[in-house]
Parts: sequence; structure tokens; C-alpha cells
Amino acid sequence: MSTRRLNILVYSGAIQSHESWWKNENLILASGNGTTIESVRHCLYTLRRLLSPNYAVIPVTGDMLLKEPWQSSCAALVFPGGADQGYCRTLNGAGNRRIRQYVEQGGRYVGFCAGGYYGTGRVEFEVGNKLLEVVGDRELAFYPGTCRGCAFRGFVYHSEKGARAAELSINRSAFTSGSIPNVLKSYYNGGGVFVDAPKFADQGVEVLADYNDKLDVDAGVGRAAIVYCKVGQGAALLTGPHPEFVYGFHKAIDDWSLTKSRFASQNLRKPDEDVPNFKNVVDELAKDEKHRMDFLKACLSKLGLTVSDEQNVPSLSHIHLSASTSTSAGQVLQSLSELIVKEEHIGDVIKDENDVFHIAEAGLNTHGLKEALLSNAQPSVPVKEAQADQTSGSSIPSQNSKDTTQDQILDYNSIPKTLIFHSSTYPSAKETPYFNHNAFYSNLQHYVSEQKLENPTFAQHLLYGEVVTSTNTILEKNTRILRRLPHGTTFTATTQVAGRGRGSNVWVSPAGSLMFSVVIRHPASSLGSAPVVFIQYLAAMAIVQGIKSYDRKTYAKLPVKLKWPNDIYALDPTKARTPGLSESEKYTKIGGILVNAHYNNKEYIAVCGAGINVSNTAPTTSLNDLISLLPGSSSPPPFQLERLLASILTSFESLYTIFLQTGFDETMEQLYYRDWLHMDQIVTVESEGGVKARIKGITRDYGLLIAEELEDVHGDWRPTGRRMTLMSDSNSFDFFRGLVKRKV
Repeated sequence: MSTRRLNILVYSGAIQSHESWWKNENLILASGNGTTIESVRHCLYTLRRLLSPNYAVIPVTGDMLLKEPWQSSCAALVFPGGADQGYCRTLNGAGNRRIRQYVEQGGRYVGFCAGGYYGTGRVEFEVGNKLLEVVGDRELAFYPGTCRGCAFRGFVYHSEKGARAAELSINRSAFTSGSIPNVLKSYYNGGGVFVDAPKFADQGVEVLADYNDKLDVDAGVGRAAIVYCKVGQGAALLTGPHPEFVYGFHKAIDDWSLTKSRFASQNLRKPDEDVPNFKNVVDELAKDEKHRMDFLKACLSKLGLTVSDEQNVPSLSHIHLSASTSTSAGQVLQSLSELIVKEEHIGDVIKDENDVFHIAEAGLNTHGLKEALLSNAQPSVPVKEAQADQTSGSSIPSQNSKDTTQDQILDYNSIPKTLIFHSSTYPSAKETPYFNHNAFYSNLQHYVSEQKLENPTFAQHLLYGEVVTSTNTILEKNTRILRRLPHGTTFTATTQVAGRGRGSNVWVSPAGSLMFSVVIRHPASSLGSAPVVFIQYLAAMAIVQGIKSYDRKTYAKLPVKLKWPNDIYALDPTKARTPGLSESEKYTKIGGILVNAHYNNKEYIAVCGAGINVSNTAPTTSLNDLISLLPGSSSPPPFQLERLLASILTSFESLYTIFLQTGFDETMEQLYYRDWLHMDQIVTVESEGGVKARIKGITRDYGLLIAEELEDVHGDWRPTGRRMTLMSDSNSFDFFRGLVKRKV
């Protein structure tokens, strides 16, 4: 039995670099690699809108598809528009074999326009046009016939000259449910028609939509614009037009203020005055957007994906910095003063490596802040109350809100983040309605006293944002600020729009999850006895301990466990009493940890990020769901995020303090094993030729996984005497399949 697949992977065709990859969707595109930025962003935006919070919709590179073990966690692989020859150059051979096998074994493939061409058996594009002609067989061949294009003449690369609002006739009989239109308009620019599609019905092909307009190529039997193909145990959805393209918000772009538009990089072109009639195309598409989204929902449901009500992509909010004492926040602001520069129309800003931060102090005018800091004077003009705009304190507007920016596709990294310092009081409930700072600091003080911590540092400085890109990314990728933050500074958020995980994974981060990152300034002098690699283990231990010590009398026996190297698993209430399942099959992932560190001036600065599903029933299960498994007739109260965060952070600091003194000694090791999920589990070790082994723990020097090789003696697995140690960076533990997989 395998874990539920949670990732929707959108092929970006991007070159991955250590500097640029995690700048969210601000991707660097390689020449000739296939995708266009516009197509990738349309996919990300629309699929997130329709599939969140049930899935994480994330971009991936060709290198990831070739080398990483993405298949087991992938719910669907999406290839957007562009030019499919670039896809061939990257993935022909080994990559396409992986993709084909993934789909045949129950996976799903979605190909929009170029991705549709790529998923067929043969491409015939602009035959006879010496400049554009592309003809040849394709390896995936989900659709066994030919995709022929352009369906409509006039296509020009990187231009809207051939674009149109193509009218599609929908085959409603192919869908079992949902509100599906008979006819709709879809953006079209260079796509093909699936030749003779009705003839392949006996091979699992269904026509979902036909072109209504007169075609400029021979389509054979039928006029198939969108097809569904059954492939082994899986399926593929292939399109000629772009039903995922959205145009219903273009008028909002014109209403943006200078302050916003100068930092906001729009992903869709406004109507191009140089292309005749393109404005009319946009207007037609905007009018039909609801029909198009209803149709796309039905297509995704037909693939077996769980479709949500449409989710508006939220605007980013203010980030608030507060501290446990009245002077501490001001001290941090003072330490950052040398980074502050004055920007016309904006005020005081810090321009760091990844983001631009607009700096403000609560209740005070931000213009001239740096001068005030340097002269120890205070600005005298109060700032206005935060408004519900792109940088508002409460950025999730009501349905009646006039804030039109919430529904736009944004390059979040181009938008300045407003950082507000609260030197004298905590942020008010009006400023942070989804996080109670008074409750957090009160609980933090309670747990510090309970843990008997002296001179506590964790979360004594707290950053909070209602909607942020990623707490880890903002801290780790802005090193000028990071290097000046105190040890233990913690960043938490209610919603993340670009949360990060190991490798190509992204954890779904809607409201209801506890997401936080901690800055740890680890002394280089301690590396011999206390290696940085163990921070991830300490964080995992702290999360489990923090959950169980939230209220020791009530939650101590909550079924929450650790999986090597850095995941949090919980007993799934829907499987707890299911007969025939092993104990491991009853557990599901509810959280994960990511640690990144760099060396700076005799210390390693580590950013330890974590995400735990506290109250969402999707995408897996939640801590609050587990409460029903506790003994007793009365139902304990649900977890409160502020209190849980305080409990976890004090447990984390307690463990880290001991770790610096003793290293990962026998006592610490036994604490780790107390909540470990897979002691003595028998696994297959892929990197060692597929041998069987029994998990025996981790090494105390570098946290390597210890596996004891086994041999089959008359049906009984017995140790051979050989022990293997496996690195987490080189291996991925597929807990449900009992497989330690190689990572390249």
C-alpha cells in the first residue's frame, strides 16, 4: 500500500541554480528547453486555484524528473505550452521511459498545447513551412495517433498574432457529473487537432471537446481539440487549446497604483496594441471564464483528482516583528539600520538577495525612519491604519472586498514585503486577526518555566505574516538580514503560497497548518561533538514532544511518530481499526522539516523550517483528527496554534541546549527512538543492489541510517553480519513500500 499522492508537478524546463531556483516561480529558462514563462505560470495559477488545498502544485525541472524519485508522491505530471522539441531534447530516452511507466502504473499526465503534442504518437506541425515545420514520432504516445497543427493558421512564436478565442463544443456525455457547458471559448495559439480521434475509441481514447471553427489542417475523422486517453492503470489529458489560461482579471491591471505596479511582474500580457483584434480576443475569453473553469474542473475530476471550490490566490500581507521584551524588537531594528536605503515613492527599504522589504515601525511614519534611528530620534507622524491592499495587515478579504489584486497571477518575489517592527506593544488583534500574540507569549513563558530554561532565546523574537511566500525562503535567501537576526528568531505564518520541502517536494500550506522557521546560530567550535546535521532530528523530536506536552495529562499518548530523517507521521483515524493493515500502513504524513545552513564568521547559521497539519482534514489527516483516538468519553479541546508553537519551541530549545553540551549521546539517542516509527522494519535497499535489510537505528556521529543486511534462509530472514550506513541526502525512505531508494 502506498501513501496518498499529493504533488501536482508542472514541468518548468528551468535550469536549476542554487541562487535562483527557490525564488518561487521566477524561473530562469534555458534556450530551446520548451516551456514559456507565461504558460508555466498559467498552469501554476489555475491548478493551484482549482486543486488547493488537496494538492501541492509546484514547478519541477527536467533534471528532477530524470534523477529524483518523484513518482510515488506525484498525483499528476503537467506539461505546459511552449515547443515540444525542447521537451524531447531533455527527456527522450530515460526521462520518457520514467514518465510512461509512471502513467501506466496509475499516474496521470496533463499536456496543454505543446504538452499535448508531446503526449501523442506523432507530431505534424506546419508541414511545408520551412521556418516552422516539425514532423516526427514521439515516445510517450499516450494518444496513439497524430496531433496535427497548427489547427488555425497565423501562428508566430513569442507573439499573439496567431492567438484567438477558439470556440469548443463539449462532449458532455464523457463526464459523469458537474456543471459542464455545451460550448465555450478557450485561448488558442498554435495548438493542434488530434487526427482521427474517434477511430481510437477501442484503445481508450475519448473526445472531450471539438473545435467548432473551420480548421486549416486535415483532421481526418472528427475535429478533436481535447482528448482523454486511458493508459494502463493511468490516464492522460491532452489539449490543443489552452483551457487553463485565464484572462478575466485584465481590467484590474490598469487600476494598479504606481507603488504596486513598479514591483509587481505580471505573468500575462495585457491586450497588445500592436496585434490587431487581440483586445477583442481577451474580452471574449474574459466573458467565458466561468464556463472554461467549470469544464477544466470536470476534466481534472475525470482524471481522478479531487477538485476544490475555486481558491483565490491570496495577497501577501505585512510581516510583523515583535519580541518578548519591550526593547528587543527595537534592538533588531537598530542592527538592520545600516541596510536601510531610501526609495522614492516607497520610503525606507532593505534590498536583500531575494526580496525587497519596506521597513516600518508600528504607529509611526516610515519616511525618514533611517535618519530617526541613526539620530535616536522618533518619527513624529503616525502612519495610517493598514489598508486591505497588496501589503495589508489582513490580506484575505471578504467576498465583498473591492481588492481586485487578490485574483491576479503574481511574481511574489517582485513584490516588496512590508516589515513592521513592534517595539513597545505586541501586534493587536486587528493587525493579526489569525494569530494572537498575547496568547503566544503568555504560553511561551509558561512552557519556559515548565522546562526550567535559563536565559531562553527561541522565539524571544517573533516574525509573523498572515500570508507569506515561505518562512524558510524569506529567512534563508535574504542573507543580509539573516546574519543580523538574533539566535532563536522564529518566523511563523498562517498561509504560505510557496512552502518548501526536501528535494522537489512542497508541503501544502493553507491556513490550519502550523508553519514556522527558526534561526539557529550554531558555533563552529561545536561541530566535532554536535554536528549541524542533527538539528533536523532535534526539530522532529521537539515537534513530537511539543505535541504530547501541550497538555501532558491529555495528549501524552497521541499517536504521533518520527520517520527518518525528518518527517512527522500520525495514525490515520480512518485506518486505525481497519483489519488486514500492518501498523505502518495505518500511519500517514502530517508534517515535515527542512534545514539549510551556511558558514558565516565562526558559526553556521541554520534555518530550520517545519510544517504540521493541525486542523485540516486535507490533504492527509490532522492533529485535531487524532483527538478522537484518545481514550475517555469526553472530547479534549482542539489544538490552538499559538499554544502549540510555544510548546514545540521550548521543547526544541531544551533539546538543543542539551545537544550543545553532550552531543547526540546515548540518552539523546534513546529519546529519539522513543517516538521512532520503524525500528526493525525490513526494507529493500535500492543503492545496494536491492538487498533486504532490517533497520536498526541511526549513527550517533552523523545520523546515518543503520541497516542490517539479511539473507533468506529457508523462508526466514537472518542477518548476514554486514551493516550498511545510508545518508539522508543520497537516499529517500519510502516507508510504505519498505524501500530505501537511491537519490541521484
